Amino acid sequence: MFSVAGKVALVTGGLRGLGRAMTLGLAKAGAQVAIVAKSLQPGSIIQELNDLGSVPLYLPADLSQRQQRMGLVEKVVARFGRLDILVNNAGFQARSPAIAYREEQWDCDISLLLTAVLDLSQQAADFMLPQGSGKIINIASISSFQGARNIVGYATAKHGLIGLTKCLANEWASKGINVNAIAPGLFDTDMARHVTSDPVKTAEIVGRIPAGRFGNPDDMVGPLLFLASDASRYVHGCTLLVDGGWMGR
Repeated sequence: MFSVAGKVALVTGGLRGLGRAMTLGLAKAGAQVAIVAKSLQPGSIIQELNDLGSVPLYLPADLSQRQQRMGLVEKVVARFGRLDILVNNAGFQARSPAIAYREEQWDCDISLLLTAVLDLSQQAADFMLPQGSGKIINIASISSFQGARNIVGYATAKHGLIGLTKCLANEWASKGINVNAIAPGLFDTDMARHVTSDPVKTAEIVGRIPAGRFGNPDDMVGPLLFLASDASRYVHGCTLLVDGGWMGR
């Protein structure tokens, strides 16, 4: 029930942090994985995937740019013959007070964190709908549910991502596609380095997390495999919190 062996997955932003952990987690569970990321070179992850018996596909693209998103899913299907799992993970957190937030940064945030998710989900659905099955998993955030200082573009887009997840689930659930989201909390990744590198902030934040620690990237793998497998076949439009209990406070 929880197996993804033989499935084909596409993970955006799969080179670092949570994306890297999810990419490797899918491969360890037997999936073939394609990665989309902004870097021109994939680095060591390709060899790691090869060592796991995977024959990965790497597609460099800046997903904030519409032209670079065109045909990405088609390339994955051309390589593997199908697409079963799409993980919309790519993201970036620009930090600036709202009064000084540049329109160019806002446009980039919305394009990368929201518009690209719709675009790639549509591309995926073009293949998933005819095959009558598919899993689309959007990576949201605890910032999808609460306001925050200095990340107005990121938080706004993540709020919108929850609505997008529900809308796509409403349209595609009866057609065999599960659309859900995972909302991670504070994880020990580069995106949270402004917190984890400050002992005072670390103590304050960890003190508010019921689990008593930041998340490790591998903590995302189990929830991902649940939503990517048949175990979640009757789960639609859900946002699964993986936050150490933060939102339960």
